Amino acid sequence: MLNAIELAAQVGEALKSKKLLLTVAESCTGGGICQAITEIAGSSDWFDCGFVSYSNSSKSELLDISPSLIAQHGAVSEEIAAAMAEGALANSEAHVAISTTGIAGPGGAVPGKPVGTVCFGWLVGGVSHTERLVFAGDRHTVREQTIVHALDRLHRYLKEV
Repeated sequence: MLNAIELAAQVGEALKSKKLLLTVAESCTGGGICQAITEIAGSSDWFDCGFVSYSNSSKSELLDISPSLIAQHGAVSEEIAAAMAEGALANSEAHVAISTTGIAGPGGAVPGKPVGTVCFGWLVGGVSHTERLVFAGDRHTVREQTIVHALDRLHRYLKEV
């Protein structure tokens, strides 16, 4: 498996070849996806901006997510991941979006959502994709696995556009 920076480089090549811009909305990864992307020289050719919306109120304020949607599904849900990706696109110049929201630990688990639960959103070619996974490991490991998975899956979706 490639590391986050190698995957970001592949994503960048795919976006550049399709003349698309990327935006990212992150919660549990705290800007880690943006960090991997901006390690790539020339990423400004294909990366527009990132939103770190850690609190529920910032999800509403920055990404236009209704507080009632968060209350209904919880911040760690596929519904919120999809809404984060949509909000990032609506508030940027980008064409493609990634979002992450999860429980990296060591605390924060709730019934049905153990530590390591992460929900992803991707909006590519007008199609929304979501996924819920549970990663094992400590906080750093969960966050790293989340970053790698988000970029890897985006690279796969870009091949379909």
